[in-house]
Amino acid sequence: MAQITVGGVSDDVLACLEAQAKANHRSLESEVRQVLARHARRSRLDEFRERTADLCASTANRPQTDSVALLREDRVR
Repeated sequence: MAQITVGGVSDDVLACLEAQAKANHRSLESEVRQVLARHARRSRLDEFRERTADLCASTANRPQTDSVALLREDRVR
């Protein structure tokens, strides 16, 4: 697993992270890993939502087929 060192963290941010770690019964290092992982997932989710919104906008004026009808039709085959 990779390691990183982060410098220049303000005292306020550090105090906040330490308080979060204590409240979650984790070490500071574990809390920082959780914060980074949560942020990375959220960033991917935001990107996914943006891409799907673009797709919806690009097909907005086209007739759409209900997926339920397509699934039922497929089951009959």
